Amino acid sequence: MDNGIVVAAIALLCALVGFGLAWFLARRLGKQSLQKAEETVQRIVAEAEKEAAIKKKEAVLEAREEFLTVKDQFDRESEAKRRELESFEKKLDDKNTNVQKKLDYLETRERDLGGREKSMQGREKGITIREAEIEKIIAVQNDKLQRIAQMSPEEAKKQLMDNMIGEAKMEAAAMIKEIRDKAEEDAEKEAREIILQSIYRCAADHTVESTVSVVNLPNDEMKGRIIGREGRNIRAFETSTGIDVIVDDTPEAVILSGYDPVRREVARMALEKLITDGRIHPTRIEEVVEKSQREMEVIVREAGEQACFELGIHGLNPDIVRLLGKLNYRTSYGQNVLKHSQEVAMLCGLMAAELELDAAMAKRCGLLHDIGKAIDRETEGTHTQIGADFMSRYKESEIVVNAIESHHGDVPMLSPYPVLVQTADAISGARPGARREPLEAYIKRLQQLEELADSFKGVSKAYAIQAGREIRVIVEHDQLDDLASSVLAGDIAAKIESEMQYPGQIKVTVIRETRSTEYAR
Repeated sequence: MDNGIVVAAIALLCALVGFGLAWFLARRLGKQSLQKAEETVQRIVAEAEKEAAIKKKEAVLEAREEFLTVKDQFDRESEAKRRELESFEKKLDDKNTNVQKKLDYLETRERDLGGREKSMQGREKGITIREAEIEKIIAVQNDKLQRIAQMSPEEAKKQLMDNMIGEAKMEAAAMIKEIRDKAEEDAEKEAREIILQSIYRCAADHTVESTVSVVNLPNDEMKGRIIGREGRNIRAFETSTGIDVIVDDTPEAVILSGYDPVRREVARMALEKLITDGRIHPTRIEEVVEKSQREMEVIVREAGEQACFELGIHGLNPDIVRLLGKLNYRTSYGQNVLKHSQEVAMLCGLMAAELELDAAMAKRCGLLHDIGKAIDRETEGTHTQIGADFMSRYKESEIVVNAIESHHGDVPMLSPYPVLVQTADAISGARPGARREPLEAYIKRLQQLEELADSFKGVSKAYAIQAGREIRVIVEHDQLDDLASSVLAGDIAAKIESEMQYPGQIKVTVIRETRSTEYAR
């Protein structure tokens, strides 16, 4: 419609222009040119009208096409809406059908439940009547049982509970024994192979040290020179070394007594030098003691370096190496601590290799596990805590620090390496001949072990054998059966662990036997 108006406006404008032009030409050209101008005007008007008609027709066609396009789009949208409405109506119909079916099903269930409820009510009445009858019968039976057994209900319950508890214990013991046997069957062979292989591959001799050292003299006259005029020489020597010198009737020998093994070794070295030199007086004593101390520092360092070299351990701080060397003069139950540490390191490395762990880290943990014993006489606390604190100050690995701190179970173990250290430590200490203890303490430990086993019910006799590393317990066969004997062995072992201190491990063997004797006459 707008295009038609535009075309008409254009045509009208052209007509007016033509008319004005004609009028102008008529006036300019006069009457003579008027006819020609009119013809030109008519031709222009005709062309304008023709062009306007064409434009009008094009506008009409464009408007019709636009109309058809809009109508087609409207039809498509209307069809889509119609289909959507039909689908929605179908879903509603389906839902209505399902709801109706559910309502019918619920009505059916309700009728069934009503019938069942009536049936249950009838059964409940019957059950109530039966329960009353059963209670009467039970009461009569209980009265008869009380008269026969001469026991009250509480006593009968207690006896029944005791019997059930005993049976449960026996069943639990049987199950535990079965599980333990199965686990031991699977694990003992491999564990024994690893440990025995480690022990066979690492055997070391240990020398027994004490708190005294004996220095041989060339003759008894040397004793007087050691003592000096009014005892000045021996006082100067004891002051410089911190070690007591015992001069007694022992021929051609004096005894050096001291708790610090390093100082005692310095005193031994100094005294031997003085005896060899022959010049013994306070000034000379101080010079020789200082020289011996310097030599001792070198010996201690070299001992630590040699231990590290033999195990292939590198990168230790010189102060740590020096403490390792001091362990060469420290003993535990007569066992040289440095040799013990080297043995533990070797065992740890071998077991770690078998278990596919870091053997170098395991050796490091084993070598340093008793490092606190080198300074435990200078610092308060246990050797495990002292050693862990010392290694922490030197930025040692957390694995090594935890192995030192936890190998006696004082703190939780955070990796497999403390377990290896604890196992190797027990193997090294428990090996026959590795450690010793005073006779009185040894006898007391054996007596305590036997008394502890005798304290259990059903034990006839207990004997500590294998230098206190095994205890054999003989039980009364009529008081304990086989399962109870197995439980007793575990109870004795647990009590030994909680109440006694001992190196290595103690094997508990419970023996139960029945002997029948008859005489042929």
